Amino acid sequence: MSVLFVLIGASVLVAGAFLFAFIRSVRTGQYDDQYTPSVRMLFDEPSGIASSTQQSKTNGEAPTAEPNNH
Repeated sequence: MSVLFVLIGASVLVAGAFLFAFIRSVRTGQYDDQYTPSVRMLFDEPSGIASSTQQSKTNGEAPTAEPNNH
């Protein structure tokens, strides 16, 4: 019967730790932007086109779309 009190105390301690972690994450702003992380992978450019676009921008040329052979 005494083990029951130990388990209740341990569960309250673990629940308090999770509550503290949740409140800390909310205060640091981890839940501010809920839309962008879910769609970020949809707008990710392939590495070949992204690198040619960045090189064109640094050279002052118009970006060219190269076919991706993958």
